[in-house]
Amino acid sequence: MKQIVGVADMKVSNDLKDSVVTYSLGSCIGLVIYDPFVKAGGILHYMLPDSSIDKTKAKINPYMFADTAIPRLFKQAYAFGAKKPRMDVYIAGGAEILDQKGFFNIGKQNYMALKKMFFKNNVLINKQNVGGNVNRTIRLEIATGDIYIKTSGSVEEKV
Repeated sequence: MKQIVGVADMKVSNDLKDSVVTYSLGSCIGLVIYDPFVKAGGILHYMLPDSSIDKTKAKINPYMFADTAIPRLFKQAYAFGAKKPRMDVYIAGGAEILDQKGFFNIGKQNYMALKKMFFKNNVLINKQNVGGNVNRTIRLEIATGDIYIKTSGSVEEKV
């Protein structure tokens, strides 16, 4: 079954029939985690780096911000028996779609927020496809842990 992750959303599964997908990652970051031992994983699609810019929105939708969303993704995977040392981690997005001159650098800020959090928590990134000025779609197959990416104007490819 296809589980669609919207903007400022997250889905985690251990159902071998599930495919988890998020579309149109521009400056947003798509974070994929997967534990092959328990066959559990998910995708987070967050928009902004830091919840301190709007604490009210962060309470309403914690998946909007890196600092409130990333821990929730890992905790949900842990609830399915996943363990951090076994996890495959993939990142996509962080582009400068509407801000190609880099004035706001939202994509870069989103990426740096994740990198800082990962550094503090000893999380390693296996692969990534970030930056530039293209939209991306990512898909995770729960049964296999296979990750697929599609960038604007290209065909879907296995990572």
